[in-house]
Amino acid sequence: MHRSRSGRIRVAAAQYFVRPVRTFEQFAEQVEAVVEVVAGYRCRLLVLPEYFTMQLLTLHDIRLPIAELVRQVAGHRDRFVELMRDLARQYGLYIVAGTIPAMDDGDDRVFNDAYFFSPSGDFDVQGKLHMTRFEREEWHVSPRNRLKVFETDFGRLAIAICYDVEFPELVRAAAHEGAHLLAVPSNTDDRKGFLRVRYCAHARTIENQLYVIHSPTVGTLPRVADMTLNYGQAAILTPSDYPFARDGILAEGVLNQEDIVIGELDMHAIEESRTFGTVLPLNDSHHTRELIRDLDVVPL
Repeated sequence: MHRSRSGRIRVAAAQYFVRPVRTFEQFAEQVEAVVEVVAGYRCRLLVLPEYFTMQLLTLHDIRLPIAELVRQVAGHRDRFVELMRDLARQYGLYIVAGTIPAMDDGDDRVFNDAYFFSPSGDFDVQGKLHMTRFEREEWHVSPRNRLKVFETDFGRLAIAICYDVEFPELVRAAAHEGAHLLAVPSNTDDRKGFLRVRYCAHARTIENQLYVIHSPTVGTLPRVADMTLNYGQAAILTPSDYPFARDGILAEGVLNQEDIVIGELDMHAIEESRTFGTVLPLNDSHHTRELIRDLDVVPL
């Protein structure tokens, strides 16, 4: 079994306020301000939200159809990657850099990709695996098809982008591969959507005995289709057992306000809970697989 190499780490979830920008440099200044604060609190890991890069829509003609605007934001990908790589290096952080629309060379499809940067500037990508209806039907965004678990110097981490956290099989698979942390970048426009993500994120902590760092967008992009409203509350969530936070919430932000949520995680507590916890849902899930294979439908 993989063992984390560091005991306690400090992590941050950005409750990121999207606002119109006039230049890419203005966007970069806002992002760096968040990174600088997090580094000042000696955090090792920062998680930014899904589609926080949609601020860059406001550099274009917002009267265009949203599917076209999404593809124009994808045109900023290389510049965005360079920005985040430089910030990770400069501030010595691991950064789950939210998501940005992305297009591969020779492929006219657009994807929703989360770039994960190490303090050295190295990075890899976790694409979103399940599209919401608005992404599929209105934005014409396509799903990726590969789940990854990332090795860091404090343990293994997986990324479930917003809607993906509503599919427990994904996170269970990552936990069986030794993931002790789950980053959940999200973008939701109302309370119902936010709570779907939040409740499922909390369930994943209990089912898999891991930490969840949930980072949503807040704020508004006036007159921009599908981005006018953002509803969110960042949180750092824990399993529900004696070594962890009383309500399974280590820290959370003030609803719908610009904020950064910071907490300290005991990585060894995850390992111990998976062996000595009050209940052992991750370990006991091996029996669940057997039960599912032998599922019966019984007429009455």
